[in-house]
Amino acid sequence: MRPFCGKTHLLENMIDFQTRWRAFSRGFARRFALFPFASHFIFLASLILGATAQTAPDRARTFDPLPQDTGSAGLQLMLRRLSTTARLMHTTAHPDDEDGGMMTLESRGKGDTVLLLTLNRGEGGQNKVGSNLFDVLGVLRTLELTGSDRYYGVEQRFTRVADFGFSKNPDETFQKWGGHEAGLADIVRVIRTFRPDVLVSRFQGTDRDGHGNHQASGILTREAFRAAADPSKFPEQIKEGLLPWQAKKFYFDNVCPFRSNECAPENYTVRLSTGEKDPLLGMTYAQFAMEGLRHQLSQGAGGWSIDAGPHYSFYRLVDSVLPPTKDKDGHEKDFFDGIDTSLPGLARRLGVDEAKVPYLRAELVKVQSAVDDAKKAANDPPRAATPLLQGLKTNTALISRVSGEKGLAEIEKRELLGHLRLKRAQFEEAINLALGFTLNVAVDAPVAATPEEAFMAVPGQVFGVAARLRNPSDRPLAIRDVALDLPQGWHASATSAKVTSLAPGKELSAQFRVTVPENAEYTRPYWHRNDPETDGLNTVDDARYATLPFPPPPLQAHVTYSSDAIESQVRAVGTVSYKDSTGREQHRALAVAPPFSVSIDPIAQVIPVGQHETRVVKVEAKSGLAGSNTATVRLAAPSGWQVEPASQRITLGKVGEVKNSEFRVIPSAGREGRFQIKASLDFQGKTYSDGYTVVTRDDLDTFYYYQPAVQKVSVVDVKIPTNLKVGYIMGAGDDIPEVLRQVGLDVTLIPPEKIASEDLSRYGTIVLGIRAYDTQKDIVTNNKKLLDFVSAGGTLLVQYETDVGNFNSGSFTPYPATLSRGRVSVEEAPVEILAPQNRIFHFPNDITQHDFDGWVQERGLYFMEKWDDKFTPLLASHDPGENSLKGGLLVASYGKGMYIYTGYAFFRQLPAGVPGAVRLYVNLLSAGR
Repeated sequence: MRPFCGKTHLLENMIDFQTRWRAFSRGFARRFALFPFASHFIFLASLILGATAQTAPDRARTFDPLPQDTGSAGLQLMLRRLSTTARLMHTTAHPDDEDGGMMTLESRGKGDTVLLLTLNRGEGGQNKVGSNLFDVLGVLRTLELTGSDRYYGVEQRFTRVADFGFSKNPDETFQKWGGHEAGLADIVRVIRTFRPDVLVSRFQGTDRDGHGNHQASGILTREAFRAAADPSKFPEQIKEGLLPWQAKKFYFDNVCPFRSNECAPENYTVRLSTGEKDPLLGMTYAQFAMEGLRHQLSQGAGGWSIDAGPHYSFYRLVDSVLPPTKDKDGHEKDFFDGIDTSLPGLARRLGVDEAKVPYLRAELVKVQSAVDDAKKAANDPPRAATPLLQGLKTNTALISRVSGEKGLAEIEKRELLGHLRLKRAQFEEAINLALGFTLNVAVDAPVAATPEEAFMAVPGQVFGVAARLRNPSDRPLAIRDVALDLPQGWHASATSAKVTSLAPGKELSAQFRVTVPENAEYTRPYWHRNDPETDGLNTVDDARYATLPFPPPPLQAHVTYSSDAIESQVRAVGTVSYKDSTGREQHRALAVAPPFSVSIDPIAQVIPVGQHETRVVKVEAKSGLAGSNTATVRLAAPSGWQVEPASQRITLGKVGEVKNSEFRVIPSAGREGRFQIKASLDFQGKTYSDGYTVVTRDDLDTFYYYQPAVQKVSVVDVKIPTNLKVGYIMGAGDDIPEVLRQVGLDVTLIPPEKIASEDLSRYGTIVLGIRAYDTQKDIVTNNKKLLDFVSAGGTLLVQYETDVGNFNSGSFTPYPATLSRGRVSVEEAPVEILAPQNRIFHFPNDITQHDFDGWVQERGLYFMEKWDDKFTPLLASHDPGENSLKGGLLVASYGKGMYIYTGYAFFRQLPAGVPGAVRLYVNLLSAGR
């Protein structure tokens, strides 16, 4: 079955100050993505296949390979790839939308080169297991998706459009994205670079797709199928060197009932058996894809599973430039029906121009014959090396010969060379698998105790690197070179003797000293949004990396060797080592960091109007430099605000040392408004004002999230009740308690596991955090105690839940009520006050229509659909063209107290400092007083 998708998670202990970057994004989780799965593939298909493209390859992974990608199994999977030239591109809207079963079947089962293009990074979604949201969530979900990609066996690409939150139609989506052009241009760029034979869209572009981002994905993919072949579309790409490309066939998914293995024959063209077991994987394609999907923990995928029974993916052919390929029943056996994907088929693709290269077909047959011979010996990998080396020799000679051809058209020549270069990379990888070669490239640095403490290079630094290659085969190797592949401006010098040969059973070891230039680029995302609250598009800061998941790592290496006088290569990424949370040694790619990382705490603050009490602001400085270094930390506040002291001198004595500087800030704001407090560090004539965070998890690769050392301050006109003690029981995680403390409320966090023993009578109001019943079993177990608290005179405020079925069957409310997935996704949607005389709208703050101005991302989600007459609905709202929803804020007297359910998105509004939402929330907390 195809499980529901969820959304996003990041380990709290690995992201601290930065995860509260309430830099106000707009976006919300989509719950109806119809199939999760995605992937990562070792070969740099976009670089190799798109011989016209000036792009960098996918960021190389530093994880150990999956067991299925090693030894005889890994070799046999690679031989499948060597046997075909098929290229397939799959498009989706968000991480976890992808049909991983289909991609795993095509990539691993059939050997196709597959690319997954995900329009955005899911930065507007919910976080299933934590409070981390917005753009740091996009970095995490990128890591999760590329973690899934390892299993699917695919390349990964993204466009610049952002996930701004849930939308119900493509019109809102395109309005946020500034029209079709940005998304369409990036899809066309990927098509022209990757040059797929077949384009497969997860979505159709209709209401059936649900989420407006899904519909937009289907619409744009359909447009891109033809636009990529039109040189008048995005001519700037043609000027860059890309050539037009017409994929041969276009399919879309979502043609059959959800979670069904049955489909009316007239609804589909291709039925793919993803439930077929692959002996090399040890499970079915759908199951192997699910193993990858489970890395998307922020989507709630950690506990998902799929049985070993029959499973199918159904697709419909929508457009084609080929003669008819369907049988009499309107079906095809495969996506590639009508396309010759054999190696000799590359000659046939030239048509009449094949006569200009009369040697081509015969040489391609030789290449295929070498692959066939290797397959026969694959169960004994060392025996497969000889035919693979011969195949590489033939293929390399063919590249040289075709490169000098004058008669072929440029587009024919580049397309042919793209395929041959990919085959060369695949041959080299297959030979390395057959011979058991693994190159290890490690920075000379101690194993760090935590991921955060792992070695990072700093501009101007010099460090050692060791490259090691063991020869476990029985073949003597001639070594031509051992070299580091570094960015421009970096310098490496060998500090060990040159190695010219490597005997069987011996190890090659080469040492280098690497100098990082003063202007070295930091390892950070190549994209950003100035204001995640309003920006629907990311700005690409470095066009070299456009559409890649991340920039490539700076330190890479290769060894060029010869066996039987045939030259090949083995490559690797330079890594650093650290201990994960279980104490195991892990490796990640070397990264470049600034000499100082500067952060501010808190990064957002809400202050009542007229309050002049001193607030403490902490500035954290982390050193990346060795030795003792003295710097000046400064804090700049708005005009009229007082800061004491104006600056502080600090000394950082070693790499990784952290110093906190405390500043006393006295605000001076007599009316509502938005302000900023900025921190910086001065050192040797340079100013540093950004902080970075290591984003990782034991099961994921690592990347880095940067944000300016800026505290966003929202001054709000809010009255606070006296002597109200609030108990807050966290659900999935949110930042509301911190905001409540900032405005002056007495808030105590009650761990869910302590509810049974806690004296709830100490509190006037108890709040359940978002998705509390979904994520905390102790809350479910102690629900009666919570209701008894209400009956005794307390106020219980329950915020939105997502597990509709379990919530409704649990009967957690004091009176019958039915939760739904009803939501109001347009944050500007009008809100009607249904009971204007209710005391909630008057104490301690008067609530008016203006209190619903300036909300971010959405109004609310998971509203009640039906409720007992004892509940009173207080607000009504609806998206354009829809019926009014009144179940977003319900109140009911129960015994001596008050029960409140709200689906309104306070968890986004309060951290964003939305004044009206702060006032209304304070009133809800005060409802029983």
